[in-house]
Amino acid sequence: MEIERDRLIRETHKRLVSVMTERAVPAVLTANPINILYATGARNMTVFSLMGPFRFALILASGKVVLWEFAGCEHLQTGNPVATDIRAAPGISAISGAGYRSEITRLVRNVRSALGVETRLAIEGFDLPVIDALREDGLELEDATDVFSTARLIKQPLEISVMREAVSRVEAAARSLEAAIRPDASEVEVWSEFHRHLIATEGEYVSTRLFQSGSRTFPYFQEAGPRRMQSGDLVCFDTDALGYLHYAVDFSRTFLCGDRAASPRQKDLYRLAHDQLHHNAMLLGPGISYEEFARAAWPIPAEYRGHGYYCLGHGLGLCGEFPYVPHYFDGVPYVFEGCFEPGMVICIESYIGAEAESEGVKLEDQYLITETGAERMTTYPFCEALLA
Repeated sequence: MEIERDRLIRETHKRLVSVMTERAVPAVLTANPINILYATGARNMTVFSLMGPFRFALILASGKVVLWEFAGCEHLQTGNPVATDIRAAPGISAISGAGYRSEITRLVRNVRSALGVETRLAIEGFDLPVIDALREDGLELEDATDVFSTARLIKQPLEISVMREAVSRVEAAARSLEAAIRPDASEVEVWSEFHRHLIATEGEYVSTRLFQSGSRTFPYFQEAGPRRMQSGDLVCFDTDALGYLHYAVDFSRTFLCGDRAASPRQKDLYRLAHDQLHHNAMLLGPGISYEEFARAAWPIPAEYRGHGYYCLGHGLGLCGEFPYVPHYFDGVPYVFEGCFEPGMVICIESYIGAEAESEGVKLEDQYLITETGAERMTTYPFCEALLA
């Protein structure tokens, strides 16, 4: 399936400009490579760009875009449908060397020229010397991250189509990983199969290393390592992958390694995690407030609460994103406001871990909030050997 990339770029750019207009934000300046991608479709050295302000974009509410691309890479953006003003990014970080402050001065001058008489600017992802220089030049700065979070919250129709295709490709990569699970294989060896298939089908990258086995499945959030799996091990896996056209796919499964039958305790943990996932997913729907959802969430048994997943669910788009919906605790005010809306993509999280056995089960699925309820986007099967 091929989707017209330029049309997708125009759609997300238009959404961002609409939010800026609604909020009376005349311009945003961002060095966040994910938000640059959302606003302009310009992809280049995404992971490298997470380490500092090496490329950045100025988006005006008028629709004009100035993209400062990594020096020497300007040609990569030839034909970009929204970023028609492409410039070489100046070295504005101390990493760039002694002359970086003069480069900051040049950037500020260029930003002021693009803004004209406007003095308000939403900004994110820059070091303090840049922020100080912009303020000293008379600009009133505010947070751009909130603007982008609002824009990215509701997925546009073409984004949803892209996410469906991304799910298909990432699930195929997950099947390659599952097929490689066997006794005596190391965690990183098996996890690499997921990477191989993801990249071979034009995926972008995996944002975490969440693949663990046996006693390393408790507590959760242990990264893939050299441990060799044994028959009868539980094996937890979280995709956290940027798939087709850079859109994220996020689901989790727990497998059983080898031919050894699952123990009653392993099946019990799996059943509990499965119940938690599906109970909470059934609560999703348009107009349901986060507090209403949290109050009605599956009641975690006391023995598992101390090591449960830190949130009930979270948004998804170009990565994990707003909202991260917190748990409700009796007697504690719930201060997270808002509700689920059509067009949001939400991942429901579940983890049940047993300290005594040092084993845990991680499950997660991805849902699209519709006008009438919620649609499960991820279709990867659950482990029959554990669910029986």
